Amino acid sequence: MYRTLFPRDLFADFDRLQREMSGLFDASPSIRGLGRGGYPALNVGLSPASVQVYAFAPGLDPASIEINLDRAVLTLAGERKNTVPAPDAKTSVHMQERFAGRFRRVVSLPEDIDPDSVSASYTDGVLNVTVKRREAAQPRRIAVQ
Repeated sequence: MYRTLFPRDLFADFDRLQREMSGLFDASPSIRGLGRGGYPALNVGLSPASVQVYAFAPGLDPASIEINLDRAVLTLAGERKNTVPAPDAKTSVHMQERFAGRFRRVVSLPEDIDPDSVSASYTDGVLNVTVKRREAAQPRRIAVQ
């Protein structure tokens, strides 16, 4: 006798829309960067010896990730395959939050990096790219005589 007016959860759709809209207009309080929620999520850190870039990308084939370094600009690119079956007459997809498709992330690095000493490893869904810094740029203590 009673029928649902809305076949989907309307309030969940409004909540998602509000989060997306606030993400477009929110300014980051940090001067170092503005997170946009891209895929894969990145953490970038600096030390006196190197620059570390961590990309959180579970389920990727490491051979499918393309890493390029050109003039202190690091580019991570690849594609994440869709694992959800295509909807047909017998199945339907009610929610799909996992990213699928091509991605590309670009990170500007300091000018004092050494482009000849770059290494990358992929362990437990985390890609770690290490770029060494030049020796001359590292801080050192100077003895007073």
